[in-house]
Amino acid sequence: MKFNNLQSCHLGPEISPEQFIPEHFFLFLLKGSMISYDGYKHYRMNPGDYCIARKNHLVRYTKYKDDGKFEKVIITFDEPFLRKFLERHSYTAGPTDNDNSFLFIKEDLLIENFVRSLEPYYNGTETLDDDFVDIKREELLMILLKNNPDLKDIFFNFNIPHKIDLEHFMNQNYKFNISLERFAFMTGRSLSSFKRDFKMIFNMAPGKWLIKKRLQEAYFLLEKEDKKPSDIYIDLGFEDLSHFSFAFKKEFGVSPSEIARA
Repeated sequence: MKFNNLQSCHLGPEISPEQFIPEHFFLFLLKGSMISYDGYKHYRMNPGDYCIARKNHLVRYTKYKDDGKFEKVIITFDEPFLRKFLERHSYTAGPTDNDNSFLFIKEDLLIENFVRSLEPYYNGTETLDDDFVDIKREELLMILLKNNPDLKDIFFNFNIPHKIDLEHFMNQNYKFNISLERFAFMTGRSLSSFKRDFKMIFNMAPGKWLIKKRLQEAYFLLEKEDKKPSDIYIDLGFEDLSHFSFAFKKEFGVSPSEIARA
């Protein structure tokens, strides 16, 4: 499949830059490749692949450019849009046991033609007005539901996360750089109950525990896996190398580069 003239574009609300998916979105990769990790599985995308990224999931992305470019089409299906869609179309969500963060869609000529139909509107200067954006989003949603009926159980389930095992979840997802409010939401708790339950389980405040846990993992990677500080700090939830180095030395009394050289 060739989409040589189509550049990156985005229909619908912007996606949060943090490692949390707040709304479902359709992703079509035009150029470059991408590997994503949700704490459980790795997902790889190549040019021409398309999928649904699911809301209320934690994901870390690693993007690889091709000839200096990484081009994609992102179309967000936010909850207000989906609820308006249900006012005109009759769908009922049922239970699903599929918990994958990315749902890959089989090759579909209708989807590929839909993506091509966006080309005239994205030449670097033109944009779609708001009314037309919703029309195009509805067109894509109907195509997806026609050929993948089980997606209704994903799109139209508006339940918030239920209360889950806090200890297991945090030990699995401590590397993700998200706020305590997000952690609380994803474990089915208010922020106050999250902090209270966390202290009971770990005997430590969540912010302090997250730093300590990430630094312990960093020490292991530096000492046992011969990793470099610059290779691991982002994956461990630190925003910059200097913050990571400062916290590491405060915890262990030596800099991460000293451990790496030992």
